[in-house]
Amino acid sequence: MFSEIAGSLPPVLADFMPGAPIGDRVAWDAVSDDMRSAVMRDAEAALGRSWSVIKASDYREYSLNGNRSRFEALYFSRRRMLNDLVLAELLEAKGRFIDAVVDGIFLICEESGWQLPAHNAYERGGQRFALPDTEQPVVDLFAAETGALLATAAALMRDGLDEAGPQVVARIEREIRLRILSPYLDRHFWWMGNGRERMNNWTAWITQNVLLSAFALKTDQGLRLRVVEKALSSLDAFIKDYADDGACEEGVVYYRHAALCMAGAMAILDTVAPASMAPLWKAPKIRSMADYIVNMHVAGRRYFNFADSAAVIEPCTVREYLFGKAVGSDVLAAFAARDRLSSEHKHLPEEWNLWYRVQELLVTPEAGGEAKLAGDTFYPGIGLFVARDDRFALAVKGGNNGESHNHNDVGSLTVYKDGKPFLIDVGVETYTAKTFSSERYDIWTMQSGFHNLPTFGGVSQAPGADFAARDVHAEFTEKQAQVFLDIAAAYPVEARVQSYRRTVTLRRGQEIEVVDIHEGELPAVLSVMTCVEPIIDHAIHFDGLGRIDLEGAGGIEVEAIDIDDARLRISWPPRIYRLRIPFAGTCLKLRIV
Repeated sequence: MFSEIAGSLPPVLADFMPGAPIGDRVAWDAVSDDMRSAVMRDAEAALGRSWSVIKASDYREYSLNGNRSRFEALYFSRRRMLNDLVLAELLEAKGRFIDAVVDGIFLICEESGWQLPAHNAYERGGQRFALPDTEQPVVDLFAAETGALLATAAALMRDGLDEAGPQVVARIEREIRLRILSPYLDRHFWWMGNGRERMNNWTAWITQNVLLSAFALKTDQGLRLRVVEKALSSLDAFIKDYADDGACEEGVVYYRHAALCMAGAMAILDTVAPASMAPLWKAPKIRSMADYIVNMHVAGRRYFNFADSAAVIEPCTVREYLFGKAVGSDVLAAFAARDRLSSEHKHLPEEWNLWYRVQELLVTPEAGGEAKLAGDTFYPGIGLFVARDDRFALAVKGGNNGESHNHNDVGSLTVYKDGKPFLIDVGVETYTAKTFSSERYDIWTMQSGFHNLPTFGGVSQAPGADFAARDVHAEFTEKQAQVFLDIAAAYPVEARVQSYRRTVTLRRGQEIEVVDIHEGELPAVLSVMTCVEPIIDHAIHFDGLGRIDLEGAGGIEVEAIDIDDARLRISWPPRIYRLRIPFAGTCLKLRIV
């Protein structure tokens, strides 16, 4: 798909300017007053702070106890500060922030490794080394992000940086060559793609940022051609794992690092090789990948989540808007333009990618299109069913337990009523070493027993692509939407379950009905997850929300779960609840009203 254009590349690949250079005062003076004030406020605060100190012991902590967050706080604070200072200088152009910008650039250039400790490995799933090897750089997500940040700063601020000393841009160019471009071209990292091996967001995310580094700097044509040819191959390796329906199996959070980064890579390629992406922008598969985020939206900042996605995410930005415009999706462009207006922080103060922040300041989405509400959707590639009416929004996930960022959640459902969470997918806690280790499924949020799914004699679903939904199909009519699936194959043999047929029906304007019928040798107990305290009598009541009527249930147990993880608290209150509903026979029916 992408590699097909390699033979028609122009003889000279152009530069890529990731925004307006500092000398373009018309562009920077046109930035809105509210955005300008927000950036200047953050930059002036940054001038009064000290840069974080990163010690070897901070880097080693991950190898000692698995904690990621403490090192990453130090690492990302430098990059956010540099972002703030660069943007302020671009807006003001008086030299007030130059000294601090140079300090930040040199601090980052003098780090022993740009890769995170959690990614300090040379093979997929390989040994994580306690400290970086300065002679063998690892190109991971954030090494590539760091290269892109520095390349963007050099491209936009070259004149100002040269006044501070020619060594500044030269240092950036040298470090990016040694840490990013040379290892990118001279060795194979797993995320580049290898035959049929499955890729994930890393492929698109890193490829975009390598392209940005290569073309924002003054690199030679031979290097540029080699980078483009390798990038095109990697983008093919990335997109091959998407079905034609365009669904992101990693969930809506990773859409922004996957399909949206693919779009960023395409935008760079379209500039350096003009019109090279024109046929691909029109491809139905890429259009479907773009629209995915709209179909996952529920209300406000709430989205249907599964895998390692959160239920509450940040509003859309200019990036989604530009993706929609590029693929001709008026629905996505209008949705993104409207959603962006809901953001309290349009200048993206928590973002470490400078290119994204520059786009946010310089591009004003046109809000003229009508932002239509998403309707019913079925993604057969991952077995994802979504249905809605005026009150309910329902999602049911089929698929398999070998998907990227899997949670052993085949067959789980999520329900919103009037935009409020009713039956929930908890999501994922703050990442640690355990999250991506052989102990992943010891974490409670990764277990099917903490999704809206059954256990059999306490046995939960098993990980791996063979543990999957079977016989999945969906039907949509004016009066109802319905999905059928058998999830017995998602459980290991110890569960001793022969079949588990789940039928979920949205009767528009009335109710959601869940009918579970099982054949097996062990007691079946259905877990139901909610963030509203249940009151149980003849039914299950949720104050201010609704109720669940039951048929075929035994005595219900309620477990309160206190939420103290910072990542989960973005989506949920301090306490959520798990209901354990035993089957009285072979059939259990829930009516959600």
